Amino acid sequence: MPGSAALLVLLCMVFVQCETPAAAPEGTLAKSSARKGPPGGGGDPGPVTWTEVFTEDFNSGLSAWNIWTGGAYNNEYQYYQAANLTIDGGILSIAAKKETVTGPSLPGSSTSKTFDFTSARIESKTKYAPNNTHGKVRMQARIQLPKGYGMWPAFWCYGDAWPTNGEIDILEAKGHEQNQYATNYFYGRRAGINLVKNSVTTISTVPNLTDGFHVYELIWTQDALTFYFDGLQVDQKTGGYVPDLFGKLQMVTLNLAVGGDYYGNPAPSTIVTGIMQVDWVKVYTAP
Repeated sequence: MPGSAALLVLLCMVFVQCETPAAAPEGTLAKSSARKGPPGGGGDPGPVTWTEVFTEDFNSGLSAWNIWTGGAYNNEYQYYQAANLTIDGGILSIAAKKETVTGPSLPGSSTSKTFDFTSARIESKTKYAPNNTHGKVRMQARIQLPKGYGMWPAFWCYGDAWPTNGEIDILEAKGHEQNQYATNYFYGRRAGINLVKNSVTTISTVPNLTDGFHVYELIWTQDALTFYFDGLQVDQKTGGYVPDLFGKLQMVTLNLAVGGDYYGNPAPSTIVTGIMQVDWVKVYTAP
């Protein structure tokens, strides 16, 4: 979910087949995982002791999150608001709806705009990054993707001012392409100017990602961004500007965008709204 409009370029495709989260990777966890699913689902090599620093089971509200209010970037069609967030039975639902509202074009902006759709976006109040004390950060979420043309769900992290503190897309998908999703990253030394090129990987899956929950995961170190799907490594990005992300604090973000540049700005009449569901989110660190 870049902060400036850009169409993504396909770099490569990976095919995977998974149904349920895998067992924990080699190494140990300093705290036990939440009740829903194992803390694993990853597979980084070598003995690692992971310390749990954040777990969200969506059982007691959204106090750990900031809720985005207003429009966004990338020529997206939605107005983000808290009303499109619901929690039921430990599941967070982010619903895109066809409705006309008027509100700020961006959070805090004095410029108003009329939107044809509403949806929601949340960002963790705490920011995370590998550093000289804990050289590894591990982010996971168990998600069921929404159906529908024009749906743009994402699980990602970023820091302001974009992209000077980087952005890592653990999951981006299109609602009508139900057997694939993408990973990506961005970085720049000046606000609004991305230097990273040709960094998108499209992951093709056997399971339909809108029919059930799957675990999407990132292990972030100084030299690599390693991505997992239900415990299987599906992508790794090294070199380029990856080392520049080290130490750049980023917020964990979940959102469901509508239309926009990712879709080539389709006619609003072609949009089919859907619901993104999130079971849990976890963050771990390791030396």
